[in-house]
Amino acid sequence: MPGGDAPVVPVVRLGGVIGRASRLRNGLTLSSTAGVLKKAFDMKAAPAVALLIDSPGGSPVQSHLIYRRIRSLAEEKDKRVLVFVEDVCASGGYMIACAGDEIVVDPASIVGSIGVVSAGFGFVEAMNKIGVERRVYTSGHAKVILDPFQPEKPDDVARLKAIQEEVHDHFIDIVRSRRGDVLRQNDDIFSGMFWSGKTAVALGLADRTGEIRTVLREMFGEKVKMKLLGSERSFLPRRLGLESLAERATTALVAELEERALRSRFGL
Repeated sequence: MPGGDAPVVPVVRLGGVIGRASRLRNGLTLSSTAGVLKKAFDMKAAPAVALLIDSPGGSPVQSHLIYRRIRSLAEEKDKRVLVFVEDVCASGGYMIACAGDEIVVDPASIVGSIGVVSAGFGFVEAMNKIGVERRVYTSGHAKVILDPFQPEKPDDVARLKAIQEEVHDHFIDIVRSRRGDVLRQNDDIFSGMFWSGKTAVALGLADRTGEIRTVLREMFGEKVKMKLLGSERSFLPRRLGLESLAERATTALVAELEERALRSRFGL
């Protein structure tokens, strides 16, 4: 490095469910990460940008927007992107990880789940038992497809699956474009299956096992320094009434339960 100065690598932590968690709490979104990503890539002397990812997934749209912003900044600033996976990097979390030029995982990390899911409940029989009648009036015959209070229709399910296939194909294209030269031939890679970090490396979904401090020292020398950059916080009014405080606590609890439910799919 010029003048013998120790290189500084900006580190951005991307953790949690992707998408808006509630009205008062954002998960990972482009708006919540754009500022910190720009700050990281604007560090001219930095030899690379490091991303710490710990996410079970979420919104495919926000996942793609964050992925595209990282790649756009990397190309604009001519920066290498290093991804370090912590507990889980699944579904949309893995899509974001594909923005990295190298993906480093812990042997016990959970990686993969390249697929699309939509889940819900049906309450038709429950409504019949308690004597509740559903009344819905629309000006378009498709406005209430997949309504949980009405019997499921095969055509509605087929329509949903067609959309899922389109989104899934897009996800597969991203993985192949970024990892195609190292991916192993395995029919399960794009099935929604997930693996340990050690197996993910064997499959080509990740490049190697390791942890951020050791890897950065190997790459940039023992004197390398890490600069952790914080994400932007969503705005909340300073003067909150009791009702707002209660609402904030409730929505925070719901968001936490949602994230725990997503993580539980991966045994976490």
